[in-house]
Amino acid sequence: MNKEELKDRTKKFAVRVFRLIMTLEHNKASDIISYQLLKASSSVAANYRAACRGKSGADFLNKLKIVDEEADESLFWLEFIKDVELNCNTYELNYLSKEADELVSIFSAAIKTIKSRNPNS
Repeated sequence: MNKEELKDRTKKFAVRVFRLIMTLEHNKASDIISYQLLKASSSVAANYRAACRGKSGADFLNKLKIVDEEADESLFWLEFIKDVELNCNTYELNYLSKEADELVSIFSAAIKTIKSRNPNS
């Protein structure tokens, strides 16, 4: 998968999370969860885009670490929604959880590869 395909994939992830959030009931607790999930998932897309414009290898790596953290946080909030049994589209929730897990794997592997090529990073 090249950078453009991954930029598209992360943006689609953020859009689908947004759409899932729009279906959740509105109360104080679910609004907080929704806000946290929206911030994390949109940050995956925005920060990956920024990473691709990195000014140096070190800049790219640092931004990629943020992307990895935000993808993992997105996964946490998706799992949390499932655990507290918020009423939503179960298929979409499962799809997004799987996608978040795959994104974490992709970015973690990329970070590991970059670090193995440059042990000083």
